[in-house]
Amino acid sequence: MTNSTGGAADVATLVRRIEVLEAEADIRRLQARYMFLCDTPNPEFGVADDLARIELILQLYSEDAVWEGVGEYYSNQFGRLEGKEALRGHFRNFWGSRQDPALILNCHYLTSEQIHVHGDGRTADGQWVHMQPWLFSDGKALLRSSRLNNGFRKEPDGTWKITRTRTENVFVAPLPATWASDYPTKSVLMQP
Repeated sequence: MTNSTGGAADVATLVRRIEVLEAEADIRRLQARYMFLCDTPNPEFGVADDLARIELILQLYSEDAVWEGVGEYYSNQFGRLEGKEALRGHFRNFWGSRQDPALILNCHYLTSEQIHVHGDGRTADGQWVHMQPWLFSDGKALLRSSRLNNGFRKEPDGTWKITRTRTENVFVAPLPATWASDYPTKSVLMQP
């Protein structure tokens, strides 16, 4: 159906704009879900342990995903990992065994969001600035900030997956041991 003001072309433009907005919303939720699952204590209700947490995180990634730390601080600390099995090993190194001192509080905050859906409508990239306080069982505490440059792909089933997590350190700042008080040992936020 067309009319003198453009008709079909206007509708196609509107459809494309809606598809981009929906993709941005899906990617925003996907990135936020990843950060949510990485928080300590884990706020996801019903997750039995950190190995189950890792499997939930891996569901967000494509099979061919890359996770890499870049720059003078993160290249040596994280390196580059390719494929889900390598990512599983990375997350198991972080959560799979008891650390001493134990990480008792870690919360991810995202800001400065930029999401760019590519012309094909099936791939995108996004950049964020990320901050997270860390508190350890021995009282050591720090504030870490990183930049993220992540890739995303819409899979054949219509769901978006992370294809690349790329992070670079902005700063790490030691915090006084008493900077945080009254923090939970277990999250019940999502409990029905």
